[in-house]
Amino acid sequence: MDTGGNSLPSGADGVKRKVCYFYDPEVGNYYYGQGHPMKPHRIRMTHALLAHYGLLQHMQVLKPFPARDRDLCRFHADDYVSFLRSITPETQQDQLRQLKRFNVGEDCPVFDGLYSFCQTYAGGSVGGAVKLNHGLCDIAINWAGGLHHAKKCEASGFCYVNDIVLAILELLKQHERVLYVDIDIHHGDGVEEAFYTTDRVMTVSFHKFGDYFPGTGDVRDIGYGKGKYYSLNVPLDDGIDDESYHHLFKPIIGKVMEVFRPGAVVLQCGADSLSGDRLGCFNLSIKGHAECVKFMRSFNVPLLLLGGGGYTIRNVARCWCYETGVALGVEVDDKMPQHEYYEYFGPDYALHVAPSNMENKNSRQLLEEIRNKLLDNLSKLQHAPSVQFQERPPDTEIPEVDEDQDDADERWDPDSDMDVDDEHKPLPNRVKREAVESEVRDMEGHKGMSEHARGFDTNAEETASTKVLDMSSMPIDEPNIKIEQENMSKASDHMYPKS
Repeated sequence: MDTGGNSLPSGADGVKRKVCYFYDPEVGNYYYGQGHPMKPHRIRMTHALLAHYGLLQHMQVLKPFPARDRDLCRFHADDYVSFLRSITPETQQDQLRQLKRFNVGEDCPVFDGLYSFCQTYAGGSVGGAVKLNHGLCDIAINWAGGLHHAKKCEASGFCYVNDIVLAILELLKQHERVLYVDIDIHHGDGVEEAFYTTDRVMTVSFHKFGDYFPGTGDVRDIGYGKGKYYSLNVPLDDGIDDESYHHLFKPIIGKVMEVFRPGAVVLQCGADSLSGDRLGCFNLSIKGHAECVKFMRSFNVPLLLLGGGGYTIRNVARCWCYETGVALGVEVDDKMPQHEYYEYFGPDYALHVAPSNMENKNSRQLLEEIRNKLLDNLSKLQHAPSVQFQERPPDTEIPEVDEDQDDADERWDPDSDMDVDDEHKPLPNRVKREAVESEVRDMEGHKGMSEHARGFDTNAEETASTKVLDMSSMPIDEPNIKIEQENMSKASDHMYPKS
């Protein structure tokens, strides 16, 4: 399939969307450990590309307010959240039983600032949902989010807290139905499991299936009880290319949108489905991957874009930069601008990379069988489900931003019930920088951005839980975005070894 420049909207879909983008400058400092494939540094690389391509000036840039214990406990078990908050590399040897119980230690290691990292990426996803609920943007983006494997009581697959589930719970306060679509190469098992028995959330996952982590996501897994036929799984084999992928994606998602009629969509954009991923085995181009974003955008339904997997980090940054451009309706040049991570992208220094010539093991017959099976399942849903009349949780209140507030630490609405306590403050001094062969100087120059913010106060009660979710985000105003770009153009960084 020739996607060429077609991942950008045209015609009726060419209408610009208002986009909110969540980013915390500290997120790139978290380090899973030597040799671990998950590298939060990729989020900072993505942000640098967005800055130097000039895309930040087209979006509202927000620093997420960190999720608190009770925010996380709207889905996760109290004792699991308490464990994540208290565990440190120094104390983990004294808690071996707990480590085993919560599946923390190997794929999901204990590292400095672990809980702060979870608070940050979850805060961005829930903050995006709050913005969408209040109609303050059409598309919200949190590339640090999308950690779809985390379960209620345990970590899994590099994921500790399931920010996606938390964001969907927030969206359900405002919308009767929410659609979740997952294009990571791994099955979105944590999200599917959380909503397996409800008809208010439909989950659709396109993933490698067969002797591959996490081992779930058979086409026959369709949901249970009220949720029967509301879980769709699209199991794929190695080497799938753009044309084969969209032979399934577009008709299936088109039918889902027609039948389910969601009020909001969450799209997990895991970039490990790209060609050449360190852990993946698909053969999608960046344009083919971004075609999913373009297609979801075309329905003009409130859209939350999240990150996820992606382990060849130069390609992850390329992909999410391009997909931000697609969300905005802004054409992004293939020639990469000079920036502090420029050397990662040699020898071509281009945004797009050609797919490989690997074999596509997905035969047309197999694809047709999967497509027909899923479309048949969807035909059994006669119409969009209605929600039984009940008192709806109150909307999250968003106070006006105080433009005269210059104290970046003054993030709290005095009328809210949010307490300032030490456990929720960032731990910059305890966070390890990723250092590989050489000392890496990071973008510390941009920490001086002035951040005006006040808290969102949520007193809403989720229908499935009595626990309260409070979320806040920190708007960064336009002049400061320009300052950040100037600072970044002066910054210079050494290169990490290629992943």
